[in-house]
Amino acid sequence: MCTSLIYSDAAGKAYFGRTLELTIDLPYQIVYLPAGFSVSSRIEGHPSFDFSTRYAVLGVTMPCRVPTAQSPIGIDDLKILEGINERGLTFSLLSYPTAGGGHRSVAVTQSVLSASDLGSWVLGQFETVEEVKAALAEQPVLLAPLAILGGVESPFHYVVHDATGACAVIEFNRGVMSIHDNPVGVMTNGPDFGWHLTNLANYTFLSNVDRSSGSFGALKVIQPDSGIATAGLPASNTSVGRFVRAAYYAHFAEKAATPDLAIRALSHIMNNFDRPRGVTIDYPTPEGGGHMEVAGLGADTSTKYATEFTSWTSLADLDRRLFFIRDYESLNFVSFDLTALDGVTQPRVLPLKKLAGAQTDATGMLKAALPS
Repeated sequence: MCTSLIYSDAAGKAYFGRTLELTIDLPYQIVYLPAGFSVSSRIEGHPSFDFSTRYAVLGVTMPCRVPTAQSPIGIDDLKILEGINERGLTFSLLSYPTAGGGHRSVAVTQSVLSASDLGSWVLGQFETVEEVKAALAEQPVLLAPLAILGGVESPFHYVVHDATGACAVIEFNRGVMSIHDNPVGVMTNGPDFGWHLTNLANYTFLSNVDRSSGSFGALKVIQPDSGIATAGLPASNTSVGRFVRAAYYAHFAEKAATPDLAIRALSHIMNNFDRPRGVTIDYPTPEGGGHMEVAGLGADTSTKYATEFTSWTSLADLDRRLFFIRDYESLNFVSFDLTALDGVTQPRVLPLKKLAGAQTDATGMLKAALPS
């Protein structure tokens, strides 16, 4: 469903990319929250957890409930799935179905943070991964039933990266939260994060060096093309296969000489995880794969199967505080400069759909070109 990774340029600066896959297109909103924005996080049975953002935040959001005529969606209903703050800290939500379950006991008099508000809290309050880890050691976080997912407890795990390249995974296993340092900077979906790291030991043979010749007895063989080094990579789009491929591409891709070239390199890396509709499908049978169901937003009824596709891909330059996004309908990325939004003191909301299809038509340039 999702693939995220960190990439470093030749100077060691960090860049972050992720894809999000679902079987349906959802009403994603680009949201800007200025410093000083007030958030109230609520869990039934506990006092509300209230805070104001210290840092400005730019994020991709989704409503936590289905709107009605009497109760339209407000900015408090928009929850951050992906984002970056003005200090270069990123937050990412990725599907993880086994998150829900029992919870550790928390006194009913204690304010707790809903996991649905982790994005606004992490990005609004902190600038490094270490700060996030220290704060989470003191702050109780509980999974909340999500109306838009039919009452399922937040089926996600979360990844944070900072401008130094540090990374941590916040994971709930049957309701119990754990925090892991992430030495590879890569994340997908299930199984749990520790399992993915252990599985990498099965791929110690991987290298980006093509071994294009060999022999079998007296027979000398030569590969007629380049690229044989990737033959050992998992071919499937499962979360297990994508984790290994993401670790490979993030580690072996050439380190770009400049930030602009690094963003281009990262976009090429993320193209390896871009999934067109219909590449894999599931029929509605007991043997079909599991997919996230969103209440009030039905699946595509024009087909008799479910197909996951890349709803959007985002890139982030953690040093320059730039954010790029491209949805399924678009060929090009649209960019946002968080630093240039410094003077904006009120929240802003922009539907992602309004950015769809932005591309440059070079016909005029060709007409103006000189004859050879």
